[in-house]
Amino acid sequence: MLQNKQFLIEVANMKMPYGKYKGRFLVDLPEHYIVWYRNKGFPKGKLGLQLGLVYELQLNGLEDILREVRRKY
Repeated sequence: MLQNKQFLIEVANMKMPYGKYKGRFLVDLPEHYIVWYRNKGFPKGKLGLQLGLVYELQLNGLEDILREVRRKY
């Protein structure tokens, strides 16, 4: 449970490390960009897992959860 909480906090505070949207919080990336990445294939490793979570949250209209986590942590 603690690992899930820590992962959520990390995703909420993670900024895109490269590319057109470098420096933007993952949760604030445009939906079309996340969908494009999903279709292309998320990168391997932690960033890919984080982008996958952002995709699922955006798909279900729940991205404000990450914004709330970011405000608290």
